[in-house]
Amino acid sequence: MTQALSTKSLVDKDKQHLWHPFTQMRDWSREEVLIIERAEGSWLIDTDGRRYLDGVSSLWCNLHGHRVPEIDAAIRDQLDKVAHSTFLGLSNVPAIELAARLVEIVPRGLSRVFYSDSGSEAVEIALKMAFQYWQQKGFPDKKKFVKLSQSYHGDTLGSVSVGGIELFHQVYGPLLFETCTVETPYCYRWSGGFSDPDSVREASLAQLEALLKEQHESLAALIMEPLMQGAAGMILQPPGYISRARELTRKYNVLLIFDEVATGFGRTGTLFAAEQEGVSPDLMTAAKGLTGGYLPLAVTLASEEIYRAFLGRYDEMKTFFHGHTYTANPLACAAALASLELFEKNRVLEQLQPKIHLMAERLAGFYDLEAVGDIRQLGFMTGIELVRDRKTKEAYPWEDKIGIRVIEKARKKGAILRPLGPVIVLMPPLSISVEDLNRLLDITFESIREATQR
Repeated sequence: MTQALSTKSLVDKDKQHLWHPFTQMRDWSREEVLIIERAEGSWLIDTDGRRYLDGVSSLWCNLHGHRVPEIDAAIRDQLDKVAHSTFLGLSNVPAIELAARLVEIVPRGLSRVFYSDSGSEAVEIALKMAFQYWQQKGFPDKKKFVKLSQSYHGDTLGSVSVGGIELFHQVYGPLLFETCTVETPYCYRWSGGFSDPDSVREASLAQLEALLKEQHESLAALIMEPLMQGAAGMILQPPGYISRARELTRKYNVLLIFDEVATGFGRTGTLFAAEQEGVSPDLMTAAKGLTGGYLPLAVTLASEEIYRAFLGRYDEMKTFFHGHTYTANPLACAAALASLELFEKNRVLEQLQPKIHLMAERLAGFYDLEAVGDIRQLGFMTGIELVRDRKTKEAYPWEDKIGIRVIEKARKKGAILRPLGPVIVLMPPLSISVEDLNRLLDITFESIREATQR
């Protein structure tokens, strides 16, 4: 009874004082609130002791599970030294060691690390670096950015400007800067009416080349998530797309920015998605899984060519004027170092491959559900797109809240999922056991079946 009263008190305070992200608070005020109190491995535990599989890795950031002894110890050890000191005019040991380690493992040619606190900020930094780079190289007209139509790169104004999801961004239109758009190679819903990956890839790339050819003198950079566009609904790009994008940006003297905030640190089956086609961008962002899901930390990585454009006399004002209070926080950097060490110690990527294959085999059976229109999987990133009519690809109307209905069913069965509209996302921790992975897939299947049955 005491525990129940405690939960009720917390729920009351939540509804009285909090404003949750991406949440219609009128609905929230009427709904049952789930309050997480603790966690173990791939499981979250609420204030009433109920257990739930963490099916989306606590918003795509948890890699090795919760309460990992090695990461816990690294943070405690750093606490005995210093929790935080400014990075403006000073440095710190974990930040230096982490930067050196990152340069060893990221795509070739990225040699400089700029720290920040979130994926959105890392993208802001990349945009500002690209813009300032061209100004200082003597190309003042190169100011605009190219984006993909279904892109999502964060919620700050710069990252929203290079985003393409109207649901999230339309209201802020008057605040945003102008960008150029290329249609996302979305095979399931390509506007040209065909769906084979080769044709969709070439059609989208033709748009990109036409744009670059016509406007390259005014374009600073193309920004894109490589291989898989996460918040767009797990849109999988056709093979060869990112390597051709790299060729075209080089040909027309436009920088290439890869946003690996969601795809980095093993999510696609390799440490970074860019590896799968051997592509090195000029700038790259990473966050989410960087600390194993423990603390906020992000990085923007730059080539030496870009870095050198910011070098000059003090009075030339070539400095990159950006930085926040918690830039390169030592606790977060220590957690990130411990997480990267676990990749080697636990052979994470090697151990992940059988689970990727298991997920693919199990997902194929989801097509037995009439509401499943398309399944897109890359590594441990999966999107299951639900449709009202599979033959016509008719979408569920927004008011049906189909994704919400599915995750409500899943929660009652013991799993935490989060949809992207009608797309059910599966992105469990890389460390999830085979037993728990099968259980998560069972719950997801049954939840979709129950929510969509007529």
